[in-house]
Amino acid sequence: MSTQFLGVDMAKDTFDAALWVNDQAQWLGTFPNTLAGFQDLQTRILPQTAETGETIHLIVEPTGGYELALVNFACEQRWQISLPNPKQVRDWAKGQGRRAKTDQQDAMLLAKYGAKEQPRLWSPLPEAVATLDDLLRRRDDLELMLRQERNRQSAFDSRPVVSTSVQASVEQVIRVLEEALQSIERTIKQHMHSHPDLDRAAKLLLSVPGIGQKTVLPILVVMIRWHTLTDGQGVAKGLVAYVGLDPQPNESGTSVRKRATISRMGNRVVRRKLFMAALGGVRGNNALQHFYRRLVGRGKPKMVALVAAARKLLVWAWAVFRTQTAFDPARHEAQPLLKCLT
Repeated sequence: MSTQFLGVDMAKDTFDAALWVNDQAQWLGTFPNTLAGFQDLQTRILPQTAETGETIHLIVEPTGGYELALVNFACEQRWQISLPNPKQVRDWAKGQGRRAKTDQQDAMLLAKYGAKEQPRLWSPLPEAVATLDDLLRRRDDLELMLRQERNRQSAFDSRPVVSTSVQASVEQVIRVLEEALQSIERTIKQHMHSHPDLDRAAKLLLSVPGIGQKTVLPILVVMIRWHTLTDGQGVAKGLVAYVGLDPQPNESGTSVRKRATISRMGNRVVRRKLFMAALGGVRGNNALQHFYRRLVGRGKPKMVALVAAARKLLVWAWAVFRTQTAFDPARHEAQPLLKCLT
C-alpha cells in the first residue's frame, strides 16, 4: 500500500496543509485549528486517497502544543504521524536551496520532506505516561514562575523605595504558587502510587549515579518515549542522538580541525535536566565521578567531561530501564574508557 504525505504548518489559530501528489507538493489551503478544520482537511484529501486506498502520513513540526489536537485527530483516523525536529527540517531545506518562507511554502516543504526523507513514525505515549508527562511539565511551569517571583522579591532589597502594594502582591503570588506546586507534587505522588509499574521503573533508575528525585521522573518519561518510538528496538546510541547529546565533529580535509560539539538536535529541556543530574553525580563518590575524573585526567576540559558524563548517565539509565535491573557499579567500573568527543 502506498502512502500520501501530508505536510502541515501549524499556528495557534490556523494551519496550512499540502499534499505530495505526482512528485510535487499541492497546497490544500488554510484551515482553522479546530475540529471543524480537521474534518474539512480530511474531506479535501479523501478524493486523493479513496480510490487507491493510500495511507495518510502526517508531517507536522512540534509547535509548543498547538499541533496536539490535530495529532489526536490523526490518531483517531489511523493516519501515520511524524513530528520531525524543526532544526532538522530547516537544515534539510537549506540543503535543497530553499530561501523563501511562508506558511504555504512551509506546508509544501513538509510534504516534500516526508516523501523524500521518510521520517520516523511517532507513536503516542501510554495514557498513564502521557498524564505523568503533563504533570511534570506543569511542575516545571510552576517552578519557573515561583523562581521569577522570588527573584522579584529579592530585588526589592536593593531598591530604596518599594510600594507596599507591590510587595504584598508579590508575596500573595508566591503563596499561591507554593500551594499550587505542593498540590501538583501530591498529584504526581498519587499518580505514581496508582501505577506500580512506573513506580518500580523509577526506583530502579534512582540506582544510577546522578539521578535523584528531581530528575528521575523526567528521565523515565524519556526512556518510555524512546522505547515507544522505536517499538522496543531502540539502542543507546540512537537514544543519545535523539536527546541531542551525540558528538558532532567539525573536520574537513587536513586544515579544518574545529572543536567538536554535540548536535543539540533533541529537547533542550531534557538535556538541561541530564546536565544538572550529571553535575550532581560527579560530586559524589560513585562510578560517574570516577568516569568524569578519568576524562579530566586525560586532559579533557571540565565542561567536555561533564557533557560526556551526562551522556554516560543517559546510557546507564537506558541499560537499567531496558533490563529492569538496578545499576551495578562494579560492572560499569570494569568497562574500558571509551573515546569521548563532545
